[in-house]
Amino acid sequence: MAGQTDPHVSLFSPEEVEFMAEDELVEIVPNMNMEPLNFIAGDFGRFIPQIPIQVPLWLAVALKRRGKCTFRPPGWLSVDNLTQVLEAEREPQSKFQALPFSYVEIARLLFDHARDDIPDMYMVRSLVEDIRDVRLHKLENNLGTFLGTSAVKMENVSAMEVNLVRPFARRALEAFYKHDKPEAAADRNTRSSRQPREANDEPRVKPFTLPTHLYFPFKRKQVQTSNLCFTETSKATLRSFCVLA
Repeated sequence: MAGQTDPHVSLFSPEEVEFMAEDELVEIVPNMNMEPLNFIAGDFGRFIPQIPIQVPLWLAVALKRRGKCTFRPPGWLSVDNLTQVLEAEREPQSKFQALPFSYVEIARLLFDHARDDIPDMYMVRSLVEDIRDVRLHKLENNLGTFLGTSAVKMENVSAMEVNLVRPFARRALEAFYKHDKPEAAADRNTRSSRQPREANDEPRVKPFTLPTHLYFPFKRKQVQTSNLCFTETSKATLRSFCVLA
């Protein structure tokens, strides 16, 4: 199950954040001819040799492992672009630079599975790590902006950064709101206590449930062998995966 056991520290694990990032679309160049693949999330293909096509990252990784395609690195994952981003991030009083929401997870998966498709891979990897460290340091320093305010606007923050700062930000803002407006909080509690409760056995507040896919820590390529996948996947998809095997 996603998150930690402590309800006050609701964090996704790095594996879960990476799992969600695998839905991002990337561009590949197939080296095989294959009919479209039909998934619950949508249809992808047809695959024609040497014709670029966009597919989810998890599917691209599965095809790459079988030697069925090569990656086309995204434009932001280049030495020139990352160098400019790093220089801008290091400037005093600068804002977070625009990067894909899951840039850390996307880069990590490409480094693990498609390093031969990334020009100057080691330089690119070093730049991504430097950008991540600078942004985390900047994020830590910016936590002081929570003081004396009941709302905070943060732009261009990545999934990893949101996951790290969310528990603290939520508790801090709740505490500031409670102490800044104690009369309003007391008035809300009084009004709620006077309202008649419905006589039924159902809970007044429904428990929060996570999306179904977050309960599976394994990857989609492993889900393909489960009974659930064989039930919900069309026959065309099963024939396509027989071709991949």
